[in-house]
Amino acid sequence: MTHILATNITSPLGMTTAENYQAVKSGCSALHRYEGQWGLSEPFTASLFTDEQQHALAIDGLTRFESLAVHSVSQALEQLPDIDITAKNVIFILSTTKANIELLLPGSADVSSALMQAGRLRSQVLPGEAARRIATHLGFTTEPIVVCNACISGVAAIILAQRLLDGGHYDYAVVCGADVQNRFTVSGFQSLKAVSEDDCRPFDMERMGLNLGEAAATMVLSRMVNGQWSMGNGLIRNDAFHISSPSKNGEGAWLALNAVVGAAPSTQHLAFINAHGTATMFNDQMESVAIERAGLTDIPVNGLKGYYGHTLGAAGTLETVISLAALNDHTILATRGFEERGVSGKIKVTTDNSTTEKNSFVKMISGFGGGNAAITVTVDSHLPLDPRPSTFDLQCPTHRVTLTPTAAIVDGHPLPDPPTLTSLYKRYVGDYPKFYKMDGLSRLGFIASELLLQAEKAKTGNAQCSMVNGQCSMVNGQCSMVNGQCSMVNASRAIVLFNQSSSIAADKKYLETIADDDFFPSPSIFVYTLPNIVTGEIAMRNGYHGETSFFILPERNEEIMQQIIKSTFQDKAVKSLITGWVDYYSDSDYGAELVIISNLQS
Repeated sequence: MTHILATNITSPLGMTTAENYQAVKSGCSALHRYEGQWGLSEPFTASLFTDEQQHALAIDGLTRFESLAVHSVSQALEQLPDIDITAKNVIFILSTTKANIELLLPGSADVSSALMQAGRLRSQVLPGEAARRIATHLGFTTEPIVVCNACISGVAAIILAQRLLDGGHYDYAVVCGADVQNRFTVSGFQSLKAVSEDDCRPFDMERMGLNLGEAAATMVLSRMVNGQWSMGNGLIRNDAFHISSPSKNGEGAWLALNAVVGAAPSTQHLAFINAHGTATMFNDQMESVAIERAGLTDIPVNGLKGYYGHTLGAAGTLETVISLAALNDHTILATRGFEERGVSGKIKVTTDNSTTEKNSFVKMISGFGGGNAAITVTVDSHLPLDPRPSTFDLQCPTHRVTLTPTAAIVDGHPLPDPPTLTSLYKRYVGDYPKFYKMDGLSRLGFIASELLLQAEKAKTGNAQCSMVNGQCSMVNGQCSMVNGQCSMVNASRAIVLFNQSSSIAADKKYLETIADDDFFPSPSIFVYTLPNIVTGEIAMRNGYHGETSFFILPERNEEIMQQIIKSTFQDKAVKSLITGWVDYYSDSDYGAELVIISNLQS
C-alpha cells in the first residue's frame, strides 16, 4: 500500500497547498484574459504567473520551467526533514508535456548566448535533461524518469510511483508535475480550435473550450511509512479510437474507471469524482458517458479547470492534491463556471461547495493519444503496511525488431534493402495510408510494431475478427469496430515505450508554422508534438485498449527500463507488452528496438 506523505502546489493562486486550497474553496480563480500575449493575434484566457511571481521563483542557472519544479519539490520535501533524498532508495519522477520547449522559441529569455555557443541547446530542451538538472539541483542521486503521456501524464506519474514502490524498487518516490505556457503551446491549442477567449465552463451547456494554465504540483509517496492518505488502485486504458478526439462511448475512460472503482471496497465510500473537465465539447461529453456507463451517476462530479485552466503535465498531480485537501476538509468543491448540464451523461456536477463525511475519491483524466487514467485515494485508511515487494516471472522477449537508417532486423534476420521507413511500409504494410500523415517518431514506432506483430503472427497465428451479417464476430473472442473495421477488443496487451529525444523533430517542424514571417499554426503537426502519440497510433491500428505509456530518460538506462516494464504487470489485466526504445531526431538519425514480453505468471 502506497501512502502520501507530503504535497505542494505552486501556482498563480499560491505557493503552498494550503494557499491554493483556500483560494479554490473561496471561489478564487487565476484565470485572466490576454490579448497580444507572445505576439498571438487571437485573445485567450489563461492562468499565468505574474512577472513578480516569476521573479520570486527564478533560480540562477535554471530555466523558468526548471525553477518552478524545483520550488514545488523543495516546498514538499521541507515537510519531511528525515528523508535523505541523496539515498539510492528515493526516485524522482517528473510529469510534463513540453518541459523546456520555450527554449526553442526566438528571443527566449532562458537561452543565454553562452548556452547557444556551447551547442547545448538541443540537449537542454529535451525533457530528460531538464529532469536531470532539476534532480541534480535538489540533490537526488538516482536517475530521474520523465512521464510524457500527454494530459494524463500527472496521474500516470502517480501510478508509476505507486508501482515502483509496491514492487520494492524504492522506498520513497517524489512526483512533480509541471508545465509552463508560451507561444508554442497556446498557438497549438488555438490551431485545434479548442481555446476559449473567456473563462471555461466545464460540463456546461454554454462551454466554448478550454483555458490553459501553468503550475507545478508535488507529491511525496512511500510504501514504508504511514501517511494521512493512501493510494488505491490506479490504471491506464486506451480508447484505440483517435489520436486527438476521445471515443464517443468513453471506452478507455470507462475501462479505467470501472476497474478502479470495482477494486475499491465500495462506492458508498466515494465522496466525489474529480473529472478532467476541460470544457471542450468532446472531452466533457465523453467523460459523462464513461461515468454513467460505470454506474456512478449518484456520485458528485467536480472539475477544477475554472480555477487553474488546463495545466497539462501538472493537471493530474495538482488536481489530485487539491482533492486530497478538500476531502481532508470534509468538502466537495464546486465546479467554477458550471450552471446547466450540457452533456448527455446523467452526472451530478457540483455547483456549490458541500460537506461530506465520506473518505475517498476518484481522479479521472484523459488525453491525446487515446490515453485515459483513473486512481482512487483514501483519507485516514489506517491500512497495514505490506513490506513484501511484488514479483513477476517475465518471459524473455519472444520477438525483436531493430530499425536504424542502415539496417532493419527482425528476430536476428536482416530485411532486404533499402531500409527506409517509407520503403518498409510499402513492402511490408501498405494498407494503412494514415502512415503518410504521421510524424517521424510515429512512423518509426508504427513500422517497428508492424514488423514485430507480423513476426508474432507468423509463429503463433492470431485469432481473426470478421463481419457476419453486418456485425463483428469471432469464435472464442471479443470483437469491436475500430476505424470502420472489425478488430479484437484487447486490454491484455500494453504498449510501453521509451526514448531520449521526446518529439524534438515534430517540435521543430511545428515551430516553422508559427514563425513570425509565416504564422500559420498547423493542428495536424501540433498533435504530433507529444511523443506518446506513437503509442496511440499502435493501439488504434490494432484495437488495443490496454495501457499505453511513454517515458523519457536522460539517456538509455536498461535498469530503469526493466523496473518500469516489470511494474506494468502490476496491472493484472496486462498479459504482454510491446516495449522498447524508439528515438527519432531526423530521417538520418533514428533508432528503434522493440520486443514483445509476456508475464509467465499470468
